[in-house]
Amino acid sequence: MEKRMAPSSGRLSLAASQVEFPPVLQERYTTIFLPVSNMGFLMSKSMDANLQKQQEFMLHNSRLQMERQILMQNQMRERQMAMQIAWSREFLKYFGSFFAVATLGLTAGAIKRKQPGMLAPIVPLGFVFAYQMDSAYGTLIYRMRGEAENIMASEHDRLDLPLGTPTYESIEKARRAKTGLISFLEK
Repeated sequence: MEKRMAPSSGRLSLAASQVEFPPVLQERYTTIFLPVSNMGFLMSKSMDANLQKQQEFMLHNSRLQMERQILMQNQMRERQMAMQIAWSREFLKYFGSFFAVATLGLTAGAIKRKQPGMLAPIVPLGFVFAYQMDSAYGTLIYRMRGEAENIMASEHDRLDLPLGTPTYESIEKARRAKTGLISFLEK
């Protein structure tokens, strides 16, 4: 809604005084000396444009930061999962050795003493060995992931925290109770 005075009048208002320009200079100085009523509008328009650009820039940066954070958290999760699988494989080596020695020893003892009851510990140890084998090299991870997705989809109420999701107010209340310090904003 910019209003300009007619070039034939030769006058533009500048602050409180009236300045007269010859018609030849009228076009040249129109861009420098704007009418007071339009000057605020043009500055406001420019500031709005700059504010809009700044908001877009901030939104773009926050999106980039969030994407980086998501990628970083996913990489940390993948590393933790890789460590867990590696731990299962390493544990399986030691437990497998123990299971083999125990099975051989118990079998030899049962044959030598003619007591088949000595073979009983092999059954639970066999279940533990099978679980570790499935965890280290089998499909346990995939079955667990499928079950977790099922829980999240159909039994979401089991995932609720005891007192609900923590809020800023609850965290601040606990912080104040623990430290006894107040922030400078609360003074």
